Amino acid sequence: MSAASATAKSRSGPGRPSHKGGAPSGHGARPGRRRREFTTRRGLLIAAFMAPAAVFVAVFTYYPMIAGSQMAFRNWKLTDLTDTSWVGWKNFHEVFADPAWGTVLANSALWVVGSIVPQLVIGFALALWLRRRFRFRGLYQALVFFPWAISGFLIGILFRWLFNSEFGVVNDLLQKAGLIDQPIAWLAEPDKAMIAVLVANTWYGVTFFAIMILAALQSIPDELYEAAALDGAGKVRTLLQITIPYIRTTLALTVLLRVIWIFNFPDLIFGMTGGGPNNETQIVTTWMIRITQQGDYGQASAIGLLVVAGLLVFATFFLMATREKREVKP
Repeated sequence: MSAASATAKSRSGPGRPSHKGGAPSGHGARPGRRRREFTTRRGLLIAAFMAPAAVFVAVFTYYPMIAGSQMAFRNWKLTDLTDTSWVGWKNFHEVFADPAWGTVLANSALWVVGSIVPQLVIGFALALWLRRRFRFRGLYQALVFFPWAISGFLIGILFRWLFNSEFGVVNDLLQKAGLIDQPIAWLAEPDKAMIAVLVANTWYGVTFFAIMILAALQSIPDELYEAAALDGAGKVRTLLQITIPYIRTTLALTVLLRVIWIFNFPDLIFGMTGGGPNNETQIVTTWMIRITQQGDYGQASAIGLLVVAGLLVFATFFLMATREKREVKP
């Protein structure tokens, strides 16, 4: 074999790469192709698992919502289904022209604010207490979280019995404590009915705040509290400068969710007072149920659209006001 042949064989042998990069071109494309095929297969698998849930939500949530929205612009009454003509904004005008509409809006605002504030304060205090390690802490957590598993309508029936003027437990306890001389008709007097439903809703909603805030508190590193203790920071200063700033996002989202849920929570009021007496506990959603019971589905759908639009506007401004400001560093 000549020297030239040996040199050519050594250059074209199997141990010599045929291009820059150290690997044959044919073998270099296969891993990429396999990776793309795996990604596509994985995406199809994820889509297949999500498809039933997406179809369920589309059929039972979005379709009824879209179908019900067009009813707000039609003359849709159960008393006369032969005439479902398009009436435009007539149903909305009738809602605003109703003499009780102003009272309903005021009650709705009082219902939301009067429930959120005590729920947040008491829930925060419970979460701070449950964060500590003590005996039977798991049992106490179960007792605190248990009310959240009960139906809101059932809670309303329970508190209707508790606030009963004749044999209610609330009047009995207040009389034994010497705070009142005679039983109070909590659910029959206009100036006391809202107090009763607010107390019931506060008891019911404290659990959600306690759950969410406790989960956020458990994510705070203990090193921060140890450093604050070494610096001589008291409990109030530690709460204001470490605890609240650290869980600020969780607090904002929890308040937002509770505002939306409380505004759309007619179950408890419907179970306790049904919106009475004299519409003093009537909120927008209970008012919508009442109009639905009267057979005017067009006007009830108009109220539903107003609720959705109002909550969307509130959520937008609330998130803009509570979002964290981040400094842009050059």
